[in-house]
This record gives sequence, structure tokens and C-alpha cells, in this order.
Amino acid sequence: MQKSRTPFRLRALCCLLSAALAGPAWPQAAKIDDSAAARAAESNVRLPALGESASDEFNLNAEKRIGDQIMREVRRDPDYLDDPVLLDYLQSLWQPLVRAARARGDIDRDSDGLFPYEAFLVRDRSVNAFALPGGYVGVHLGLIGITSSGDELASVLAHELSHVTQRHIARSVVAAQRSSTLSLVAMVLGVLAASRAQSTDMAQAAIVGGQAAAAQAQLNFSRDMEREADRNGYNLMTQAGFAPGGMAAMFEKLDSANRINDSGGFPYLRSHPLTVDRVGEARQRASTSGAATPRANPLRHALMQARSRVLMDASTQALRRQQETVPRNDATPTQRLAAHYTRALASVRLRDFTLADEALAAGTPLLADAEGRSAWAQLAGETAIARGQAPRAAQALATLPADGTRSQLLLRAQLALLAGDPAILRDSTEALQAWVAEHRGDAGAWRALAGTSERLNQPLRSLRAQAEAQAALGDLQGAMDRLRAGQQLAKRGGPNIDFIEASVIDARLRDLLAQRRQLIAEQRGPERGPRTSDPE
Repeated sequence: MQKSRTPFRLRALCCLLSAALAGPAWPQAAKIDDSAAARAAESNVRLPALGESASDEFNLNAEKRIGDQIMREVRRDPDYLDDPVLLDYLQSLWQPLVRAARARGDIDRDSDGLFPYEAFLVRDRSVNAFALPGGYVGVHLGLIGITSSGDELASVLAHELSHVTQRHIARSVVAAQRSSTLSLVAMVLGVLAASRAQSTDMAQAAIVGGQAAAAQAQLNFSRDMEREADRNGYNLMTQAGFAPGGMAAMFEKLDSANRINDSGGFPYLRSHPLTVDRVGEARQRASTSGAATPRANPLRHALMQARSRVLMDASTQALRRQQETVPRNDATPTQRLAAHYTRALASVRLRDFTLADEALAAGTPLLADAEGRSAWAQLAGETAIARGQAPRAAQALATLPADGTRSQLLLRAQLALLAGDPAILRDSTEALQAWVAEHRGDAGAWRALAGTSERLNQPLRSLRAQAEAQAALGDLQGAMDRLRAGQQLAKRGGPNIDFIEASVIDARLRDLLAQRRQLIAEQRGPERGPRTSDPE
């Protein structure tokens, strides 16, 4: 990633900010200044008491609408990363925390029915994670890259989940009396853009003339909220089975980074500033909790840490540096295996398959458990598919357990497309269809289904799957265009037209049109009213 690259769809952000400026006025400032932001926060923002609920002006429905609006922009950003292997690992940490939050009553029935409680990846080298309205938590690859264990990463996820379940964002927004939906969306996107910007000038461009002071005051939670998220997050992670020392170990890393002068690589320290009390409390909890067996497999974490370091920067120069990774003489078997994984994956990305094969062969003797063997077989399958070697890929994937993970599902779909065998394509299509029936927002699975359906000469199913993929990414217009293409194809008729699928396309188009009308009404505001019609 080039440092000058505009982060998180800055052009869309500027449009949102322009619209927001037509609404309630934002405090103006000449330029971004951290101390000014802090003074503004202290003088202008009164957070509710910790027991006070968010007001009706920012209820669960409003928070969901705003979160969904933000995610429509985030999902279309090039740095929104859908890497099935890393996401499977992230989910293995995230889902136990969500289940623990439900068991504790932190997630009640109302919010559970509205919020998706979704963790997602951002391709960025900086160490950061953030909570968004509506149950979304973003994780930068740089954060995964510095964590030494899954328990450390789980501690950050638990902390961010606690910001969501304790409704810290909503309570901060209510205190600042920001009632305009567009202003709120622009505020959150602006802070995200500024936190990822590599220079002050870029941050100023994102916030348009220094409006970051008010926005940062919204998202920089009070010290009391940070401590509440620490305590609640600690209880969540321990109830979910993670080692309690993970939070203290993570704080040690952040504290060290803080003391050696963060130069921009740790935006998490700016949005979640460490205090002596927070660090001390984490250390005290770790010292009194006793030892516990880590829930996350250490080898799997090491390999996923290696994967994050390769994927966080897609430039040729960075990949060549990763390709030159060699194990130290005193490295442990896990560290040596991670080094070979790094070399192999970087080589695949550079299409240097000879070196990728060498790295895979060098790591194979070090595989000591099922987790390692599965990760290695999956990487071998990825390598073979990238080379266009279907038999070799099939051989690698045959050694994987049928665990129903998303990464396996999508990898087998790639193999089906590469092999072109009708029976394999049908099996993959049926598996994908069953998956998207339960995971309607999975754009990657819909795209895979579009590909396998097209190869099976099922044009309507393929077009509908393409439309669903676009809808999942927030591109309603693109989705409707594909559905209309499906309608036109159905009208022409033919031997491969499934009229049941045609009926589904008609119904889905009506649904998306209704969604777009609702979005237009929300953006126009209640004082102007919705349009009476929407062009078909």
C-alpha cells in the first residue's frame, strides 16, 4: 500500500461531508490540533452517566441505520479485505465472544435481532481496531501482525465488542446532540479516514477544514468508558475461554509503543489512550487470575500472523521483502514454520511458484498438529489453483477435514471452476446455495455462486447471484441493473431459463427498489419528505 493512497473512500466521504454541512453546523477550527480537540471535548461534551441509556433520538433502529450506511461505504473501499482464511480465523475468536456476551445478557433480544455483530478486516499496516454503530468492529491487519497470541487479539476484540454492547457510541452521540443521520455518518467516516491518514495534510483534507475536533470528541470515549470496556471485555474473554493474561500482554505491547513515541503506526493509542489506571488494572487482573490454557491454537495464530503481514501491503517491493524471510538460527519450530508460510504466500502473490514450492516443501516436516497440517494443505491448494493445476489442488484439498468453513467452501468453488467438471460444479453450486441461504450478506459466496452457475449454463441464477453480491456490498444500483438484465433474459426465453428463478428476480427487484426509496427518504430528511415515486 502506498502511503499517499487516499484511505477509506475519501471522495465519498467528502460528498457526505458536503451534504452534512447543509444540516446542523459543526464547530469550525483553523487546523487539526490534538490539544484543541481535547479541550473541546472537555468543555463541550458531557457524557451521560455510565448507567444512563441512549435517548430515543439515537435508539437501536437509528444506530443500525447509521451503521449500515457507514458499512455500505466501507465495503466498497479497496482496503476492505475479504480474505476467507484470515476471516475464518477472526471468526474463531469473535464468535465465542459474541456468544459469551449473549450469555451474560450484554446482548439483549432487541439488539440481537437488529445488529449483525460483525467483525471485518481492513488491509492496513497500522495497529488499529475500531467499533462502529450498529454492531460492527473493524480490525487492521497491522494489529493481527503484532499480536503474539490469539488471546491478545481476542482481548482487543472483547474491548471493542464491549463498546458496542455498552452503547458507548450512542451515548457519546446523544451527549453531543448530533441528530442528523448524514452528519453522523460523515463524522464516523471522517474520523476513520483521519486515523488511517499518514500525514496531517491528508487528515485535514478528510475532515474538511478542521472539523476533526468535534468528530474526534465523539469517538474518543471518556476514560470511564474505556475502563468500563476493559472490565467488561476482560469478563467476556475469560467467560469465552481465552487466557486472562491476553489483555495484560496486549496492554504491555501498547504501553511499550506509547513510551517509545508512536509515530503514526499505532492509531489505536490515539483513539484508546492508555492511562496508568488502565494498565495497572490489567496487570492486576492478570496477576490474580492464575494461569490458563490459551483457547487459540498458538501455531494457527503464528501462521495467521504471517498471513496478515504478507497481505497488509500488496506492493511488489513489500512482497519481495516478505519473500526473503528466513528463520533465525534460534527460532522455534513454530517460528520456522511461520517463516516458510510467509515465503510461500508472498511467492504465490508474486507468481514465483518455484520458490513457493520450495517454501512449502521446507515447512512440511515441521507440521506437528492437525491445525498446522490443515493450514498447510489450504496454502498448497491456493498455490496449485493459482498455477492452474486442478489435479494438484484437488489432492491438497482432499486432505482437509470437511469442517464446513467458509474458506474451504470458496476454495473448493475455485477448484470447481478450474477443473470444469460438471459433477464438481454441481456439488459446489449446491453447497454455495445452501451457504448463502443462511449468509445473505456474503458477497464473496454470491460471486462464487455466480461463477459456478454460469459454468453450468444457468444464466438467471448467475445474474441473480451477481446482483446479490452487489447488494451485499451496498451497490443497490449495480444490483438492480443485473436483476433487470435477468428480467430481459427471461422475457426472451430459451431452453436454459428457469422461470422460478425469474420470479425470484422480480420479487428481489421490487425489494431493492423499496430499499432505495427508504434510503432516499432518510437522506432527504423528514422536513423535506420522501419522493412520491421512484423510477423503475
